Amino acid sequence: MEIIVVPVTKPEATNFIFGQAHFIKTVDDLHEALVCAVPGIRFGLAFCEASGKRLVRWSGNDDAMIDLACENAMAIGAGHSFLLFLGDGFYPLNVLSTVRAVPEVCRIYCATANPTEVVVAQTAQGRAVLGVVDGASPLGLETEIDIAWRRDLLREIGYKL
Repeated sequence: MEIIVVPVTKPEATNFIFGQAHFIKTVDDLHEALVCAVPGIRFGLAFCEASGKRLVRWSGNDDAMIDLACENAMAIGAGHSFLLFLGDGFYPLNVLSTVRAVPEVCRIYCATANPTEVVVAQTAQGRAVLGVVDGASPLGLETEIDIAWRRDLLREIGYKL
């Protein structure tokens, strides 16, 4: 077995969700769930089929996000993994529960805009996701000033009253 680290390539502020599902129907079901959950959502989705033709199946309504999803899915190449890239102004927080509710979705590895690396195991049979490195390691504990800043930010962007 070989362990490979595959960076997720994307523009700095672009958000994405990386997960695992279990059926070719995932692509259509995720697409339908997203457009029903968030009016006007822009996204690209790619799913690594693990049997049959073993293609990267894709869908979406934003060409740039579709391209990102497909390029990253090909690079990661782990069976039944999927990437969902969100267009500008859309965040994982707005769709994560919808994505989790799709019956084929087994696991969410991350939902982030951070620089991300996918840790992959390569065997004679194929590839498996071992985990992700999402962002960087902490530099210390937050102070009372940091707590106040965090709470003010959440109010400013409308997530707290």
